[in-house]
Amino acid sequence: MSQTTGASYAEAGVDIEAGDRAVELMKEWVKKTQRPEVLGGIGGFAGLFDASALKRYERPLLASATDGVGTKVDIARQMGVYDTIGHDLVAMVMDDIVVCGAEPLFMTDYICVGKVHPERVAAIVKGIAEGCVLAGTALVGGETAEHPGLLGPDDFDVAGAGTGVVEADRLLGPDRIRTGDTVIAMASSGLHSNGYSLVRHVLFDRAGMSLDQQVEELGRTLGEELLEPTRIYSLDCLAMTRTTEVHAFSHITGGGLAANLARVVPDGLHAVVDRSTWTPGPVFDLVGTAGRVERLELEKTLNMGVGMMAVVPESSVEVALATLADRGVDAWVAGEIVDRGDRTTGAELTGSYAG
Repeated sequence: MSQTTGASYAEAGVDIEAGDRAVELMKEWVKKTQRPEVLGGIGGFAGLFDASALKRYERPLLASATDGVGTKVDIARQMGVYDTIGHDLVAMVMDDIVVCGAEPLFMTDYICVGKVHPERVAAIVKGIAEGCVLAGTALVGGETAEHPGLLGPDDFDVAGAGTGVVEADRLLGPDRIRTGDTVIAMASSGLHSNGYSLVRHVLFDRAGMSLDQQVEELGRTLGEELLEPTRIYSLDCLAMTRTTEVHAFSHITGGGLAANLARVVPDGLHAVVDRSTWTPGPVFDLVGTAGRVERLELEKTLNMGVGMMAVVPESSVEVALATLADRGVDAWVAGEIVDRGDRTTGAELTGSYAG
């Protein structure tokens, strides 16, 4: 069969005009994230950041991280809520960067969609921009890609990359940790952005629950609980480093509390965390009960109510907790660093959860 007209990009499923409109809609939100070091606005081929601001550092170390938010995006898609998932993205990237004591500087994002719906894309960027403000970082650019045929018209995914800076002699990590240090836990806002493959399997496939189902123990619908944005700790952690001595932070993400804490424990020492110092939120019990998931499996997958941990000398505990309290962060002493006299290293949870 002969064709009278040539093929076009639009015929292939890519709408350039919709993409241009999405960029226009997101500009106001990106502008809210600007720092003095940012040059120009969005629309160029690259974001520009004035590196002369780093001259105040004697030996500046750049810290970088990249991440996404996993299958939590499917909860957002099903609920038709697009302006919170960006908070999760910023948290996953910038809270990894702050772990070494670095100040977040700038971030870029990548949004991949099956079909560009300008208002949806703008809502996603709105959430990213709001998250950047909470993290104290600039959103200097990004990319929106339309992939018809690979993704459904309503499907999307997000990813981001960020950069921070820390003075070399203020770098945090295992080298600073000593026997007798105290482990401080900071409460999570919920599931955050990890373990959603397990959560979705348990709650939807096995328990037959629905997103619009009101769950008494949660005090809201299941969908509202699952879409609760990840807490962003970047500025809280930096505030601690300014007010007292901090040896290390650990961002509790995929792999759970013990595995992530172990990443900052030096050779030969152990972090011992007492479960009895806190009660995980009801969503964790819901997942465990609905799927008959063993406690250790839950702890390997979910944050169990702790989103960030700090390791500080005993002399810093009071000021550290007061700093976090002033910033509205629920935090508590959860454990300590011990030397067992052997070469093994790691972190473990002991006891039973309170309540």
